[in-house]
Amino acid sequence: MTSANNSSPLGRSGGVPTIAGIQQVGVGIPNVHESFKWYAKHFGMDIPIFEEAAEANLMLPYTGGKPHMRHAILAINLKGGGGFEIWQYTSRKPEPCSFELQLGDLGFYCAKMKTSDVQGSYEFLKSKNVNLISEIVKDPNGNDTFYLRDPWSNLFQIVKSDSWFGKGLQLTGGPSGMMIGVSDIEKSKKFYADILGYDTVVYEKQGTFDDLKTFPSGTHKVHRVLLKHSKPRVGAFSRLLGASEIELVKTLERTPKKIFENRFWGDQGFIHLCFDISNQKAMKELCAAKGYPYTIDSGEKFDMGEAAGHFSYIEDPDGALIEFVETKKIPILKKLGWYLDLRKRDASKPLPDWMLKALKFNRVKE
Repeated sequence: MTSANNSSPLGRSGGVPTIAGIQQVGVGIPNVHESFKWYAKHFGMDIPIFEEAAEANLMLPYTGGKPHMRHAILAINLKGGGGFEIWQYTSRKPEPCSFELQLGDLGFYCAKMKTSDVQGSYEFLKSKNVNLISEIVKDPNGNDTFYLRDPWSNLFQIVKSDSWFGKGLQLTGGPSGMMIGVSDIEKSKKFYADILGYDTVVYEKQGTFDDLKTFPSGTHKVHRVLLKHSKPRVGAFSRLLGASEIELVKTLERTPKKIFENRFWGDQGFIHLCFDISNQKAMKELCAAKGYPYTIDSGEKFDMGEAAGHFSYIEDPDGALIEFVETKKIPILKKLGWYLDLRKRDASKPLPDWMLKALKFNRVKE
């Protein structure tokens, strides 16, 4: 299988697309500033990379064919992991899902947040009266984990990790993966391996699972697969973003619904899973060759005010939106006007740790 890591050259563009890691999870929210404060306090997502209010005019296939105003904040945790793109419609009311999400519904169901101490994270979040929907339980590999909901009903799994970068104010880091409801395990395994490099099966099991029993339909039989990438990620932000995993869940006892059926991208819930990449041209060729052509392509000149890049989208086999961002510019020290232009450096090499750790000076204190 050809994957977007460091394999043989592809197509006409020369070179290969490379993936630095999960850049961020998009979260559709009714109040962007309230949500930022909650994620900063409880998950340590307290460093905004950009904040911008503008018109979203490039996502028309997923926004009813019309542009809409929005306010977005990209927040990270300097301990490592991906970020949150906290995204709020301002020209319309963001719609919640019209039905209670069930285990195995199609799309992004539960975000995985990494921690250095599962027990410590459980005690901290419990002390803050967070809606914990499980006690500490064992996953299919026998590792401690637990689940919670944020105030907007989004599901999160806390998982142990040894992949860390800098210092943060909480035991948790950023997102390190996603649990995804799928309709065809084999088709989805191939998609996430061939395009995104998740080519290693950690476990694949069918049955009922104690760690899922508190979810709606969590006592139903499911087919469950945990995937990781065999090759280390490369690129400017690879050390910050770290290792990640994808868990596929297919329900075996009910007909699943699409989580974003009859709703817009940007409505409430996990709206996309974004990967930081280099070489958009090669990635576009790879996706087309695998049968998943780009549905959105911003082109080279997309600006988010304080940051800039080239973004694109494809759909996974069940229509969940995967975003690719080739970052061109980010602010390192906003107060001093230090912006890093990534077009002038080798895209395969990680940025120096000291440079990214300087982002701590942008931290928003409670």
